[in-house]
Amino acid sequence: MVLVRNHYSLISAGTEASKVKTARKSLIGKAKERPQQVKQVLDSLRTKGPVQTYRAVMKKLDAYSPLGYSSAGEVIEVGADVEDIHVGDRVACAGADYANHAEIVCVPRNLCVRLPDNANLRNASYSAVGAIALQGIRQADLRLGESCAVIGLGLLGQLTCLMLRASGVRTFGIDIDAGVVEIASTHCCDRAWPRQTPGLSSIVANETGGLGVDAVIITAGTSSSDPINCSGELARRRGRVVVVGAVPTGFDREPHWYKKELELRMSCSYGPGRYDLAYENRGLEYPAAYVRWTENRNMQAFQDLLHSGRIDINYLTTHEFPLEEAAKAYDLILNHSEPFLGIMLAYDVTKPLRREPVRTGAFRPVGKVNLAFIGAGSYAQGNLLPNIPRHDTDVTCKAVMTQFGTTSKRVAERFGFQLCTDSDDDILEDPDINAVFITTRHDTHGQYVKRCLEADKHVFVEKPLCINVQELAEIREVCIAHRHRQLAVGFNRRFAPLATELKSRLSGGPLAMLYRVNAGTIPSDTWIQDKQIGGGRILGEVCHFVDFLAWMCGSVPVEVFAHALPDPQGLNDTVSINLSFADGSVGTVSYFANGAKELPKEYIEVFSSGTTGIIVDFKEMTFFGKGKPIRRRLLNQDKGQSQMMKEFLRQLRQGEGPLIAPDDIFAVTEACFGVLDSIRTRKAVKIG
Repeated sequence: MVLVRNHYSLISAGTEASKVKTARKSLIGKAKERPQQVKQVLDSLRTKGPVQTYRAVMKKLDAYSPLGYSSAGEVIEVGADVEDIHVGDRVACAGADYANHAEIVCVPRNLCVRLPDNANLRNASYSAVGAIALQGIRQADLRLGESCAVIGLGLLGQLTCLMLRASGVRTFGIDIDAGVVEIASTHCCDRAWPRQTPGLSSIVANETGGLGVDAVIITAGTSSSDPINCSGELARRRGRVVVVGAVPTGFDREPHWYKKELELRMSCSYGPGRYDLAYENRGLEYPAAYVRWTENRNMQAFQDLLHSGRIDINYLTTHEFPLEEAAKAYDLILNHSEPFLGIMLAYDVTKPLRREPVRTGAFRPVGKVNLAFIGAGSYAQGNLLPNIPRHDTDVTCKAVMTQFGTTSKRVAERFGFQLCTDSDDDILEDPDINAVFITTRHDTHGQYVKRCLEADKHVFVEKPLCINVQELAEIREVCIAHRHRQLAVGFNRRFAPLATELKSRLSGGPLAMLYRVNAGTIPSDTWIQDKQIGGGRILGEVCHFVDFLAWMCGSVPVEVFAHALPDPQGLNDTVSINLSFADGSVGTVSYFANGAKELPKEYIEVFSSGTTGIIVDFKEMTFFGKGKPIRRRLLNQDKGQSQMMKEFLRQLRQGEGPLIAPDDIFAVTEACFGVLDSIRTRKAVKIG
């Protein structure tokens, strides 16, 4: 990552206006715009109940949403593995959630490009929009002397026309707004017309010698199907139509698309690499010999065009506001009080740069437990933070740090933290903080656990404990050296009320256990499936179920054998796991990603000396074997998070513990590594 002090950031009027309009709508208005999310809420109500669903919905509705995705400024810090960008360099940045409207932004290496020392940062802040336009041109695959029509002459369309004409392509512009048509005619198009012009297709045909344009690039944003149908009229036979803007693609087959054998192409944002975790988050570049134009190279090519003077975009910036007056810029966009194209936010870079924790004003008396959160995403906000007592003077929420500043600020305000920060040193070096919750992405768990224990803090880490064997060995050593501090892992299911009741009713002796999980699919390109970031679903989720079986029988796993369905991507998320425990108990975890969504997610059977217990989704429990079957049903699904938090905080206050024995935590974690080894070797693996 690269830390950048912004000089300028560009407001993308179309994208950001839509975001702001949606944010200002009522709940009913939001629901109408997002029917798919409404369906998810209804599904959640059926499976999780009203409490968990309400928390999840309000977390989304109450969250701050950052604006902006294109900026330029000066580097003030770089990550240890960034070698080609240095402090003091000028850079252009791109990416939603990264290149935001903010004085300081933290951007992945592959989403920023280094600029010459004398670069015009005002123009360089068009980086993201310029790269989007350039990727659309590459998808059009045009040659010198060919022709192209651009439908939609807003900011994106104007940049597209500028680069097309600079590359020797005859460029025609079309828009419903006569004002932007006139601007395009003056600055970037060979010819431009209002969409309403009578006989437009005939005019374009005459301009191209009766052939029609070689390609059409649609940069408009509309719910109308007119742009896609218009492109069919304008394109030559076997021409190409590239969709860059947000428009419907349901074109009329007749009379043009079918007879002309037109080709429809989509253009994905800045280019290859976009939305690829390995490229954007881990900084892995694609070899130029095989992928010539990645999103970073597109950004660089656009900046080269600017700096060399081959395109002149000065006319595009129609308005500029200081950051402090950003609200005026959005009022202009939403009210259309005057014509605009590019709207720039400028930052005062002369004032001293101060990076310090933001104090929210919230304060509770300092008590015995002073806690901090490193990471506070959806799970923490829905299941951990709501279960911290709000009026207990023995518990004080001191500090929170998350990946994004907007999340830190909102969590601090909502849950009463005294400050939010961007530096873990503010947490680890604070002598008053004695307990740290780690709820970050999985690849950071192991390092944070070690650092927090070494800083003499109690630690609660959301599963998994770590994602490689080396870190597990290191954590063992640190845990022994700091045995007076508690290490807890968020294995919450052992605290579920139905689970504790079932365990209390069993007859004892070795158990036979079945835990079936209808896990559902998770796309292979999500961070959870990334072996280096999420560790995969065995380490990231199956650890819950291994721990549950170990707790239920009161013993540790000593052997594991696992077999997975063949998977060309190597995800191993449909797997059958057989476990043997030290007390003679046996258990099977059936973790299946290929089941029907309608089936309950978690189903447990436990057999013991003539008794049997069944738990369904932690909402229903049935016990057989001691007279009439005993049945329990809860209104809301309860997987034990509330009780787990109460117990952990109680132990810290009273100096008791541990929440889970360290040896149990290490054995369960080692068993999950054993599952992966067993799948690979097709042999049973000894644990311990």
